[in-house]
Amino acid sequence: MLQWMETGEFYLIDLGSRNGTFVNGRRVSIPVTLQNGDRLTFGQTEVDFFCPLIRPVSSADEPDSKEFTATATLHVRRLISVLVVDIRDFTILTRQLDEKLLSEVIGTWFRQAGDIIREYGSWVDKYIGDAVMAVWTHGANGVDRDEALRICQAINALHRMTNNLYHQYPLPFPIRIGAGVNTGFAMVGNTGSGDRPDYTALGDTVNAAFRLESATKQLGLDIALGERTYQHLADQVGNVHFLERYAVELKGYDSPTPTHACSFAELDRFLKTTLDTLH
Repeated sequence: MLQWMETGEFYLIDLGSRNGTFVNGRRVSIPVTLQNGDRLTFGQTEVDFFCPLIRPVSSADEPDSKEFTATATLHVRRLISVLVVDIRDFTILTRQLDEKLLSEVIGTWFRQAGDIIREYGSWVDKYIGDAVMAVWTHGANGVDRDEALRICQAINALHRMTNNLYHQYPLPFPIRIGAGVNTGFAMVGNTGSGDRPDYTALGDTVNAAFRLESATKQLGLDIALGERTYQHLADQVGNVHFLERYAVELKGYDSPTPTHACSFAELDRFLKTTLDTLH
């Protein structure tokens, strides 16, 4: 399956094709970003990928100015929430599944994850190995109640979807995920070339979201929220006593970081209670 991203990139995702899918001779098991000129192999069929909107900058395109750079930087400082979701024990899974089944399961997971993220008002920023990064942008007044709830609902839906894969495929064990969410200001914009824009979010807010997801493993929990995400959820929704507070040593940070964490079961109960009250 070819999937066009909001970032302007094209990803190739194999959904378990009988003969496998290959890019430049390498089998696809996780989403692969396509470049012009890539050779795609589907069974006995070979095609070369080309998109007119994706064109490398040639020397003939470059102006004479010494200050020219191939990277266009058009950034806006925005308040965002970043969600990072990672598949647990992915390496073990790759060792226990044959390539066809692995491609089908992982391809299905990434495709459905993208659908869920868009359903709840976000956009997929990146597929990174066995993880997905999503971004919600907020207005000048901060995170409102609906936005805070949509982030929680997206996490809950991703967990349910992942659980269902165990019932859809002959897996050796249920697939598990971990989630980290962080809210703060970041530079959002085009970091690609003028001919190939790459819209993404940059900054410490993004880095911390990845660290928070990693922290769920040392905490033995499923979801970790940054302090600002927690405060917005508490202010806009309330009833957040299910989130335990921790001081976590995050890689790359000098001092312990306030973190609020919980299990998927606790998040599910919170959403049921909150949504019933609102309705």
